[in-house]
Amino acid sequence: MPAKPYSSGHIGAVAANFTQMRLSGAVKQQLVELLCEELDRLVPTMESETLAQDPERKTLDDPNRTRLNYNRTRELMIDRISSIDSVGSAAVQAGIEHVETHLAKILKHAEAAAEKDRVATIKPRHLEIAVSGMGLNSDDEEAEVDTIEESETLIVGQGGGVLTRSSLLSLARTHAKMPVTDDAIEELIDTYYMVVEKLESDIRSHAQLGGNPVQFIESINRMKTLMSLGWMRSMLIKAATNARDRGYKRIDIEQIVHLDPY
Repeated sequence: MPAKPYSSGHIGAVAANFTQMRLSGAVKQQLVELLCEELDRLVPTMESETLAQDPERKTLDDPNRTRLNYNRTRELMIDRISSIDSVGSAAVQAGIEHVETHLAKILKHAEAAAEKDRVATIKPRHLEIAVSGMGLNSDDEEAEVDTIEESETLIVGQGGGVLTRSSLLSLARTHAKMPVTDDAIEELIDTYYMVVEKLESDIRSHAQLGGNPVQFIESINRMKTLMSLGWMRSMLIKAATNARDRGYKRIDIEQIVHLDPY
């Protein structure tokens, strides 16, 4: 007997995570069909790739990457609950995604520390730097909650400074008075370091013998503005103005890419 497709109500509830607009009943039903069609394409591909890696395997696997073990994660989560009896599959999936993301962040911090030492192996001292930088070794329980929440963002280091998604979200609340999407944050960080690299190149060029001293001073002043996050505040305010002019309630990547970063 074939499996029942998703219910349109369930798809509508899931879709609410990705759009603020309401969906008509016909759209929900069509989305059910589209998602099932995507599974028609996905599953046979995953099956063939799984068997290509292990011809004796009897269970469909993710051929593209190793995931945290589902059953072990579920058992570990069950050990940590206190007021309910069991852990559902949705909770396990969310737990796996969260812990894998947490692992990725720790490794990115440790990797950055290793790169600073110009070595290709992450060693205990690099992990200690990562753990300390993320606030994971705090003895203060209340502070730990705050730092863990902040560590949900990717920390980007440049010249000894630290720029985080949470710091940008704080800037957005304070100066733009508007929420910012993750895509917009990513674009803003990428643009920030693109401008930093351009200014560093300009400073090196103007510092050479015979360079224009006026341009050199201007480049230095721009770099000071960047390092003090004045550039970031200005970009967020401009993006918020653009979003409000268009009737949006949040800053999205569209507002960032259309700004002149210089």
